[in-house]
Amino acid sequence: MASNTKDQARTEASLKKKELQAREASKAMAEYEAASRALVEKTAKLRSLRLAREAAEAEARASKPAAKAKKAKIAGK
Repeated sequence: MASNTKDQARTEASLKKKELQAREASKAMAEYEAASRALVEKTAKLRSLRLAREAAEAEARASKPAAKAKKAKIAGK
């Protein structure tokens, strides 16, 4: 009987350990996925800000009058 009780206790301990590992794995995966989503959202936000800035800069360049090119002076004339 003592052997049977020890085996049962070992089996229960093993089962509890596996359940704990499964819960921790599930929690870790959820954290990983949340971090991944946050990274994608941050990248999208930064991309939209960059594109808006580039569009504003292009509009500013287009609204400025074109600079006239100066003619080079020819030596001796």
